[in-house]
Amino acid sequence: MARAANVASSRPQLRLVSADDKRARSSLRTSNRGLIVSLLVAAFLLTATGLIMVLSASSVTAFAQTGSGFSFFQRQCVYGLVGVVGMSTAARLHHTIWRRIAFPFFGITIVLLFLVLHPAAGHAAGGSSRWIAFGPVTIQPSEIAKLSVVAFAAAVLTKKWKKLDEPSHLLLPLLPAVGFVCVLVMLQPDLGTTVVIAGMVFILLFAAGVRLRYLATAGVVGAALGFALIMGASYRRERFLSFLDPWGDPKNTGYQLIQSLIGLASGGLTGVGLGASRQKWGYLPNGHTDFIFSILGEELGLIGAVAVLFLFGVLLFTGVRIASRAPDVFGRLLAAGIVGWLGLQTIINLGAVTGLLPITGVPLPFVSYGGSSLVVSLTAVGILVSIARSGPKGGGRGVAKAKAGRGPKRRSR
Repeated sequence: MARAANVASSRPQLRLVSADDKRARSSLRTSNRGLIVSLLVAAFLLTATGLIMVLSASSVTAFAQTGSGFSFFQRQCVYGLVGVVGMSTAARLHHTIWRRIAFPFFGITIVLLFLVLHPAAGHAAGGSSRWIAFGPVTIQPSEIAKLSVVAFAAAVLTKKWKKLDEPSHLLLPLLPAVGFVCVLVMLQPDLGTTVVIAGMVFILLFAAGVRLRYLATAGVVGAALGFALIMGASYRRERFLSFLDPWGDPKNTGYQLIQSLIGLASGGLTGVGLGASRQKWGYLPNGHTDFIFSILGEELGLIGAVAVLFLFGVLLFTGVRIASRAPDVFGRLLAAGIVGWLGLQTIINLGAVTGLLPITGVPLPFVSYGGSSLVVSLTAVGILVSIARSGPKGGGRGVAKAKAGRGPKRRSR
């Protein structure tokens, strides 16, 4: 009898799946496919728009520097192809692989951030050492750090998921690790990227359900440190004061913002025409990088600017939906961190271009000229696709849990 019972218990157990469960799974798969399509369409349209605007905005500068008006555009196309390969690869990998490689990836990022500060390895431009040159190819480790920090923070928070109410588990090792990255980025110096990294970790903590009083304390301390960094360097202090009153020094510290606003205002409703910008003829500094949205608004007008904002809205909204439907805690936090990073960087860039925020030198994702930024951003989109493709675990019960929005059990507060 005992032997028969053991044999019976070793047989595969059949579980009946109700018609409602099958319909729920089918509906969720169809919905996730819709999210993936929306995400990819928005990302590709933004990238295509960026390539067109880089060609237009950089043509004058590129010809003056290299003798060809297409040189920057050609480089951006190459980086775009590399980014598509990265996105395709990330979309095919299961998202949990980023949890397994989060710590080694973070360590490699630290090494790259150290190398960029070394005179023999780092490539300086515009008073900052932010790039490592490998022949004709340059990489910007601070852009890689954004993805690395998101994966690292999501892995740490997932591991400590049931202990996030305890300050010691919340702070260690996340606070010193992220703080160390921010210090290395500030040494370049790059305040804008530092703000993006700190801000996206803050958003990730909020998504993880950390107590509001802890977040409020972190927000106050972070704002105080940020203000001290701004006022501690003369050029950052001048940028901040010019943001408050750009017309106080229109030919010096307020010049870039004023020229950006002139470009946006010149576009009117329909723009002056693609390629017909006047600001790109040496009037607006960094017209093909940080301030490309101003050239876009000038050439394509309010209609074109609103269309780009709509695409960003679709991409971020889709990312939020993917995060809410993630099959596990790590996937949910990873998606939330990516959406927070891309959304925060977009807001900071557009705020600087329109005069609503101080100028920080942060590029507009997918649109601004910059190979590392484009490759890493497209790879992040691939990770979101992977999370959406994973779907909920556990058959019908997993579908019901996902539809009900219930996550893993956390200790009551």
